[in-house]
Amino acid sequence: MKISFISLGCAKNTVNSEQMLFLVQQAGHEIVPDPEMADAVVINTCAFIESATQEAINTIIEVGQLKTEGKLKHLIVAGCMAQRYRQEILDDLPEVDALLGISSFGSIVDVLEQLSDNRSVQVFADKNAPVEELGRVVSTGKNYAYLRIAEGCNNWCSFCIIPAIRGKYRSRSMDAIVKEAETLAAQGYKELIVIAQDITRYGEDLYGEKCLPTLLKRLCKIDGIQWIRLHYLYPDAFTDELIDTVAAEEKIVKYLDIPIQHINDGILKAMNRRGTGGEIRELFFKLRERIPGVVLRTSLIAGLPGEGEEEFEELCDFLRYAKIERAGVFPYSPEDGTRAALMDRVDSDVAEHRAELIMEIQQQVLDEFSNNQIGETLDVLFEEIDDKSGFGIGRSYADSPGIDCQVFFDNWHSFVPGDIIPVFIKDTAEGNLIGSAVTEN
Repeated sequence: MKISFISLGCAKNTVNSEQMLFLVQQAGHEIVPDPEMADAVVINTCAFIESATQEAINTIIEVGQLKTEGKLKHLIVAGCMAQRYRQEILDDLPEVDALLGISSFGSIVDVLEQLSDNRSVQVFADKNAPVEELGRVVSTGKNYAYLRIAEGCNNWCSFCIIPAIRGKYRSRSMDAIVKEAETLAAQGYKELIVIAQDITRYGEDLYGEKCLPTLLKRLCKIDGIQWIRLHYLYPDAFTDELIDTVAAEEKIVKYLDIPIQHINDGILKAMNRRGTGGEIRELFFKLRERIPGVVLRTSLIAGLPGEGEEEFEELCDFLRYAKIERAGVFPYSPEDGTRAALMDRVDSDVAEHRAELIMEIQQQVLDEFSNNQIGETLDVLFEEIDDKSGFGIGRSYADSPGIDCQVFFDNWHSFVPGDIIPVFIKDTAEGNLIGSAVTEN
């Protein structure tokens, strides 16, 4: 069959979609980019918050229209929405022919074979089972790839439904991770982005202790890999060993994604977050002091239950002082099945307004950080050439793909996409950097 994939949501979903791509290709099916060209469409869904669930529903309905028009035979829904809303999908979305839960991606070929016999299919393996070790077809281009080191989460933040959907925390074996990284390096990938719901706790379940520093040191020894980027480090699980490892290893880019959500002690306690605002402040001070030039990214939620004007102003004061260079800011979204959904909360319009105010603070921080780069020469991962302007486009160590800024530069003709090159920064535009590639001439 001709199969088309649509992957929604986070980087972990992207990896799961890449695994299904690999299995489908290995089975002899043809991958096509356009759902209108396909016999079957696989939608790998997100259901983390209401807006993500609605995006998934809209996508299902849109693709389902192709079935109505006779252009598509089969529609398969996989991932978090299938896991969370199994019965609702069966009741309300009759265009769906098959459902795959979050531990069943390895069954995609069997599902396709069963659908060819005109049978509806549901596959839901144990969501707490060990992580499936499957091949991948990397879908993020030729320069970077995600490296998933664990699945699930044990943190149980009161506002978050992820542990209920994706199960308990399960680390992959260190040897399996290193082997996959070596394969990616051999395929020419320069940057690995290490991901999990919480990478700081890697190894606790398998090895009885936090093993992220050990894993990172092994990854840094792999020839060909030049950048290693870390996503989702929880503030309460940082160790001095981890800080020292990030500081000492040249391949680990000095960019740390640490979701804090808030800074007020009462809010953090209501969210079931480990640690206090004071401990977060101390950690950020320590990171700035011991990792020169470190860029911090975080996630923030405005309008959480218990957040009054005083708590909100404490968060704003902290952001003005801490100058966190990168931030994702979201108004609180109550999720069914979470403890926070049962608590009194801020009006949604107020939450939206507070999120906008936080973004204004963060925009000032971003502008200041970008302006400070003028006159500097930065290593930039050259990713592509803009057809309209003729500029090269890339990212510095301070920018993760898809969520941060970019670097635009001329004088790139001595280099090719995939190179990590020096770029002299001359100007900024909306947070992005503008410069010229530096050559021997």
